[in-house]
Amino acid sequence: MVEGVTKVVAPTVEQINADRITELAEKYWAPHSSQNQLQFDPDIIEDIYMQDIRGSNFSIRRIMVLEFSQYLENYLWPNYKPGASYAHMLSIVNMVNEKFRERVQVWQAFRKDPTYFSDFFQQVLKGLLEDELLINLREQTSLLVFLNHCFNSMEEGLCRDQVKRLVSLSMWISLQPARREHEFKKNPKWRKYWKAIQKKDKPEDLEKLNWERTFLHRLMLKFMSILDTINDEGICPLDKIHYCERFLELVTDLEALLPTRRFFNTVLDDCHLVVRCQLSALVKRPEGHLFSQISVLFVGSPW
Repeated sequence: MVEGVTKVVAPTVEQINADRITELAEKYWAPHSSQNQLQFDPDIIEDIYMQDIRGSNFSIRRIMVLEFSQYLENYLWPNYKPGASYAHMLSIVNMVNEKFRERVQVWQAFRKDPTYFSDFFQQVLKGLLEDELLINLREQTSLLVFLNHCFNSMEEGLCRDQVKRLVSLSMWISLQPARREHEFKKNPKWRKYWKAIQKKDKPEDLEKLNWERTFLHRLMLKFMSILDTINDEGICPLDKIHYCERFLELVTDLEALLPTRRFFNTVLDDCHLVVRCQLSALVKRPEGHLFSQISVLFVGSPW
């Protein structure tokens, strides 16, 4: 992914030592100062997010300083609880994305205490469908990158347990009834499994289950609505371009992985997403060069 090859000059030891993040770490989460640390303060997370992450326009250098301070392991994740703010969730997401960019161990902290990982993952999914006034496109792009990392980490039990529910046979609830019936005629065994799933579903869980099952379909519809706002001429916001690029990377990876492709591919085809990308204004614009390249790779993915 593009995120993984970004070249950034790392801050020096002198710069890190003089940084306000290092001062905050000494007060709140640095392991060597644990005897004198102040109690957890959620406002610290809000302040760091608004000033050093979002406020710096997601500067990799700023996030590198936070990663060096072990912000994720010693403050963000140990203090995450259901109902945490979007700033808290987005801070975790950005720190995980940075770990992937640096190619260091990622899931250790979550493995150590997995209690609220499911709640956290659900908050990520909800964030991806939120209104842009609440979570802007740049932030939603970070969430897309994180979700893709989760799908590409299915060897990690924590991730596999969450993502497999999004791409199982039950996601065919999003298909048009005639298309679903057509697929069942081609693959009779899927009809049998489909009926077994319906029998197993508990009425009290149905709303939550159907929300997960229709998630990727709704995310595709959202992507296409954003893509349609880009015209042949005029200003083309970079945030929209980057969002569309990262979304196509996600979908390309889902198509490339056998465990995710099997049922997802049919929903993708039912949405006519490939055609919509090929007919979009973005592929014709100079700014859409990378999007166009990814589109070509995507069309060439195994089907």
